[in-house]
Amino acid sequence: MPVDRPSRARRAALLATLVLAALALAAPLPVRGDRSISFMAWGDPAELTAWSSLVESFRTAQPGIDVELIQVADQSDYRQRLGADLAAGTPADVVLVNYRRMAGFAWRGLLLPLADRLRASEMMDEGAFWPGLLDAYRWRGTLQCIPQNIASLVVYYNRDLLRAAGIADPADDWTWDDLLAMAKALTADTDGDGRTDHFGLGVEPSLMRVAPFVWQHGGEVVNDPLRPNRLGLEGSLAREAVEWFVALQTVHHVVPDAVEEAAEPSEDRFLRGTTALFLNSRRGVPTYRAAAGFDWDVAPLPRDATAANVLHSDGFCIPAATRDADAAWAFVEHATTPEAQAVVAGTGRTVPSLRAVAESDAFLDPSLAPARSRVWLDAIPTIRTFPILPGWVDIEELADEEIERAFYGQVSVEEAIRQAAERTAPFFLAGGDA
Repeated sequence: MPVDRPSRARRAALLATLVLAALALAAPLPVRGDRSISFMAWGDPAELTAWSSLVESFRTAQPGIDVELIQVADQSDYRQRLGADLAAGTPADVVLVNYRRMAGFAWRGLLLPLADRLRASEMMDEGAFWPGLLDAYRWRGTLQCIPQNIASLVVYYNRDLLRAAGIADPADDWTWDDLLAMAKALTADTDGDGRTDHFGLGVEPSLMRVAPFVWQHGGEVVNDPLRPNRLGLEGSLAREAVEWFVALQTVHHVVPDAVEEAAEPSEDRFLRGTTALFLNSRRGVPTYRAAAGFDWDVAPLPRDATAANVLHSDGFCIPAATRDADAAWAFVEHATTPEAQAVVAGTGRTVPSLRAVAESDAFLDPSLAPARSRVWLDAIPTIRTFPILPGWVDIEELADEEIERAFYGQVSVEEAIRQAAERTAPFFLAGGDA
């Protein structure tokens, strides 16, 4: 049966009504016409609630543009689909891209540069972002994406387990030794069968997790932070930090071994209450709020010679193959308004990229777990980024493989570092100079 469509006159009248309403509310003028774009994001059900909330708030602000939310539950699946869609020229109109992966798309011309649009925007101000954050999304000096968050690595902890063991919450200035002592005290064979039932710590053996410890110890992840052409883990200070990190499993056994981790990942153990401390970024908050049946909070990373952390950030990017660049930009503009960032921050998913929102109750509300959310803001002056290189995805994946082998005692730290350096060397050349 044919669908009844409003006449052109009726559509014009409706559009006029919407425009007048927007002007009366002093809101941004809606993009004209009945238009449709798509936004692709990833996350588990609790995380995807944040993106659903964002899309609904945009539909209210811009009724002339419909947005299809494409949800991908698994991060690995999301990356594969994003890469395939961009290569095929059929991507969503707005996509989330981590700054570590952005250059790999930008050097092939797959992203729409956004510097001119940001400068011309009446809704966005470069000065409203945390200092230096936009630089993580520049490729050869040109802004490619708009950052939506500025997270870093923290230590989640099960306060109930700490209290049961008579242990106080981690201090803001705790050290590597403090972390190790706490993890040891919280690792236990609770049923006497000779196997560990409760682990003190859970951490992913990856370059992303070990990097802050390398920097804290005075080492470098790459040989030259300004013009890198090789990993820097062969340096003595970097190697010592990797050795300390690996020893958490191979020597101290406060972390599950490879078999135990495969049987039940550390994040699942944390949620079940059988791992006391877990290293993660902000992305775990919505899930922990929904599923953790115990009192939990977050602490800053322990420090060594100095304080250092690593940037965890995704940006809103518009593929060059978008069907409607103006409508896609309208969505990005809206997503980066204080009001929209407050909506997403309320779900727990992000540390807002706008400083004023991050420092407001929308993010810092102490009545919502974690009560110590300010640790993310306190860490911002210490945050460092990985190099913005087209080949960084491959570099990181290969380095992860070697770090994991060392972490689970399959090779020595020295061998893992040597293999990581040799295997990743060719990928520093991909795409030319940054």
